[in-house]
Amino acid sequence: MPNPTVSLVTGGAGFIGAHVVKELLALGHRVVVLDDLSGGFQDQVDPRAVFIQGSITDDALVERLFAEHKFTYVYHLAAYAAEGLSHFIRRFNYTNNLLGSINLINASVRHEVKCFVFTSSIAVYGALKPPMREDMRPVPEDPYGVAKYAVEMDLYAAKHMFGLDYVVFRPHNVYGEYQNLGDRYRNVVGIFMNQLMQGKPLTIFGDGTQQRAFTYVGDIAPVIARSATTPAAFGEIFNIGADKPYTVNELAGLVMEAMGLKGEVKHLEARNEVAFAFSDHSKVARVFGKQTETGLGEGLRRMSPWAKATGARLSAAFGNIEIERNLPPSWLHP
Repeated sequence: MPNPTVSLVTGGAGFIGAHVVKELLALGHRVVVLDDLSGGFQDQVDPRAVFIQGSITDDALVERLFAEHKFTYVYHLAAYAAEGLSHFIRRFNYTNNLLGSINLINASVRHEVKCFVFTSSIAVYGALKPPMREDMRPVPEDPYGVAKYAVEMDLYAAKHMFGLDYVVFRPHNVYGEYQNLGDRYRNVVGIFMNQLMQGKPLTIFGDGTQQRAFTYVGDIAPVIARSATTPAAFGEIFNIGADKPYTVNELAGLVMEAMGLKGEVKHLEARNEVAFAFSDHSKVARVFGKQTETGLGEGLRRMSPWAKATGARLSAAFGNIEIERNLPPSWLHP
């Protein structure tokens, strides 16, 4: 019998990871999920997958899993993806998002993994003029983007030194089912839905004219899953996500419409963030074919029944702020 295809999905109990797990299972992979449940939930993991609770920062655990399961592919989605907060949790950010990734790359080289799929971020581009293209030189403006770009560069080095094939995706502003509704620092769609269900104002930093292209998770998970078996993608970086940008003010109105709930909008003091961020996706279309793009209104309508069934979640403050200077007051206190 041929050896089975065994894939490791880090962050597989989290938002995008849980969707990628389902796609891989549908493709016939055996799937092992490694997740520390800091932002994910075990009940989101498909029961057909093997679930291991643990951290990618635990090098001994990572090595043991690679030796035991003999992974064919690695899908690395585990991250603490809070761009704005990363300024204030620099050590935590680099430990989890950079050093943890290096543990996985080392193990992938040692155990001759066939392909390493990495979800980076549009944050690597910083304030470059949109639409961002893969041939632009990244200039990240926050430690989260710095960490993601560093992993991209390390994968390039590992490919040329050890022959480790890889694919990098730079998704942006992804929303949908399994999003952590209780995370107050990231994923504005989930934040808005959570605030609405609690009868709280929808909080917007600044005047709300900042623009983002919001991406429905069901449009990108199948592409990520297929990428490790797409040789034309090896050694390449792809922007992936929606094309049409919306202002945050427009998003607030569409979320209220999808949820069938009317809420107050409260504008807070502007924070240091990129004003306009959306990408060009012509490269991913050339390699993987033209992708489905679910309209924002339709995607929100698909997500809203799940959000209502899940219910509001308490939004806890991050417990280990390293620098409080310039921290938005709403992040320091509930």
